[in-house]
Amino acid sequence: MSVISITALGQDSHRFVLEIEKAEGRPLLLGGIEICGAPALAGNSDADVVLHALCNAISGLSAQAILGKRADELCASGIRDSRVYVREALATLSDDVRLLHLSFAIEAARPYLSDFIPDMRESISALVDLPLTSVAITATSGENLTPFGRGEGIQCFCLASATKTLTD
Repeated sequence: MSVISITALGQDSHRFVLEIEKAEGRPLLLGGIEICGAPALAGNSDADVVLHALCNAISGLSAQAILGKRADELCASGIRDSRVYVREALATLSDDVRLLHLSFAIEAARPYLSDFIPDMRESISALVDLPLTSVAITATSGENLTPFGRGEGIQCFCLASATKTLTD
């Protein structure tokens, strides 16, 4: 029996809801927490780009897609909470895979995210059952270089590290 390290990258992005299509009471959710005073992101789910990037990273570890067909099925049944998508993604990991560390990089000119990062880390840590020290989040304004840096939406990358036990 041997143990190897595996790593997967997930990404997601959403644009902000345009004023003409803005739904009353729709919050901006990032990392499973509500970001007060910011416009919502457009999407058929809750559009939590941080949790969607996490889903995609976990899908990279399991080689089984969750966002797309499975998430569309959940949305069609009325489930729009991205925490449910993360739980579905975690269920695709085989018993020989152990999640070790998550690192997120968020690009958003708005809102200013530094004050929300501790709560996002706690939310994600609890959701995936990892110690808080195993969940890292950084944010950049994007310096007006991309649509996200110009404040048109938010982009997030997630790098997931895990171990996989191989039986000889």
